Amino acid sequence: MDADVIVIGGGHAGIEAALAASRLGCSTVLITQLLDTIGKMSCNPAVGGLAKGNIVREVDALGGEMGRLIDRTMIQFRMLNRSRGPAVQCPRAQADKQAYAQRAKWSLEQQKGLFLFQDTVVDFVLDEAGREIRGVVTERGRRFHARKVVLTTGTFMEAKIFIGEYETPGGRLGEPAACGLGGVLRRLGFTVGRLKTGTPARVLRSSLDFSKMQEQPGDEEIIPFSFSHDTLEVRQVPCYITFTTPETHRIIRENLHRSPLYGGRIVGRGPRYCPSLEDKVVRFPDRDRHQVFVEPEGLSTEEMYLNGISSSLPEEVQEAFIHTIPGLEHAVIMRPGYAVEYDYVEPTQLYPTLETKRIRGLYIAGQTNGTSGYEEAGGQGLVAGINAALACRGEPPLVLGRDEAYIGVLIDDLVTKGTKEPYRMFTSRAEYRLALRHDTADIRLLEKAYRIGLQSREMFERLQEKIHVLDAIKELLRQRRLAQEEAEQRRLPQLAPHVGKPLYQVLKDPRVTLDDLAFLVPELSKYPRPWVRTAEIDVKYEGYLLREQQMVEKFRKMEDMRIPDHFDYSEVEGLSSEAREKLSTIRPLSLGQASRISGIRSSDIAVLMVYLSRSRKAR
Repeated sequence: MDADVIVIGGGHAGIEAALAASRLGCSTVLITQLLDTIGKMSCNPAVGGLAKGNIVREVDALGGEMGRLIDRTMIQFRMLNRSRGPAVQCPRAQADKQAYAQRAKWSLEQQKGLFLFQDTVVDFVLDEAGREIRGVVTERGRRFHARKVVLTTGTFMEAKIFIGEYETPGGRLGEPAACGLGGVLRRLGFTVGRLKTGTPARVLRSSLDFSKMQEQPGDEEIIPFSFSHDTLEVRQVPCYITFTTPETHRIIRENLHRSPLYGGRIVGRGPRYCPSLEDKVVRFPDRDRHQVFVEPEGLSTEEMYLNGISSSLPEEVQEAFIHTIPGLEHAVIMRPGYAVEYDYVEPTQLYPTLETKRIRGLYIAGQTNGTSGYEEAGGQGLVAGINAALACRGEPPLVLGRDEAYIGVLIDDLVTKGTKEPYRMFTSRAEYRLALRHDTADIRLLEKAYRIGLQSREMFERLQEKIHVLDAIKELLRQRRLAQEEAEQRRLPQLAPHVGKPLYQVLKDPRVTLDDLAFLVPELSKYPRPWVRTAEIDVKYEGYLLREQQMVEKFRKMEDMRIPDHFDYSEVEGLSSEAREKLSTIRPLSLGQASRISGIRSSDIAVLMVYLSRSRKAR
């Protein structure tokens, strides 16, 4: 079977890549080892979280599927950091894992021009020069020809699973590893390394004592991840919080010699910000307890996920330490925790389009690039699928800037700085995080998706309506002033100093909310609440947003200074030898990207800027 685009892998990156390519008019084939595990959540039963929730909303704004999938299958919603500033507030939802995967597979099956095929890809078909992709070869000897290929193998490429002394090939417990492509990539000259991740045990709900835990309900106000609707009706179920104990830690310390991580059998580096319980006990010896979130895996299963105690210790050790945790004394383990080690491709070998520099037409996305998390994978898969399709159509690629999206920050970090450990997105990685709020993803990105054909005219017109409403709300607040009798009527002391001022100025007081002023602007009730909230944030943080915008304008001057594709850095006098080596290897597309490469000094950038400016004038 021939196609315009082949996507390898049916995880979160593969789903977005395949849907994007086919929706943009390219015949697409998604090849995966098991059709029944498409969209399966290997680890925690949740979507979103700190910065990750922003990525999900960006995926939705760009025409991706993840936001719609979680909206249809969520069983609890929470806005994290609600008590803090809007720049770090992020939506997170518990998912019904089985329903999520089923809905993901159904979405792929319903997509026109997209075909699913079960097999394992073991090799690439290249042109005679070995520089451009032509297709793939599967384990059963099938040859598929394509103009572009998107590789999204997740944690499966040459993967091994570890549980204490037990070790077996596999990308998920009970599922085979994807063997072959790791060796092929090495043979083609790619730098390929090993990373490690892990997951905790799942336990039987009826064996738990929730009276010893703290209940964590969902929020009453549910904000959809997808911008296609403003409200959701969700049957929410609670999560629970408990803690490890000194006895838990004693058992772990006494069995560290049986850990494959500390025994030296795992060579890949694990995620810094999501360590195993063994790591926590070793790295934080003064802590006498660690938090455990007990989360339901769905409405039609008894399995509960023990978030926070990932482990690769032997099964009997896991059982022993789990039984020392309040509420889990009689927990029945249905699946043990385990570690998985897998191949990844050093991402500095990619362009910001996610196309490889070594093989034209080959794109790589997701955990294969060294990231962690469903959301990071989905964002990359969407960009890779879009760019593969745009290349097939002969159109310019989509490259998101650091000032435009968390997805832009993510990809820029990967291709510019690389990673030696599973990369996880945080709000702190973004320089302009107030502008990259989750509620503005559609304003920032939806028009881009509409222009290339991934968003409908209906959604584009809805965006225009939202922008018009935001302007109208702000104008209403400018026109109306707070009268003395109105301030007295509300009996709110925070309003007293603002008598006579426009409501626009009153709202800038951090003690005043738009709810306090809503009686003066009854028109607000006819607008969607999320839109009103966005207008409020824009007004309150106007000064900070203007400061960020000034920073963005300076940033764009550096980004606009492009570096030719085949620029010869050996000709630039004054560059350090380290700068020449790194610039020649990473081949940045702009002076801004060059400035973010580790080890590049400001003096190197100054020299390069002068050289590029002179070259421009000479032309």
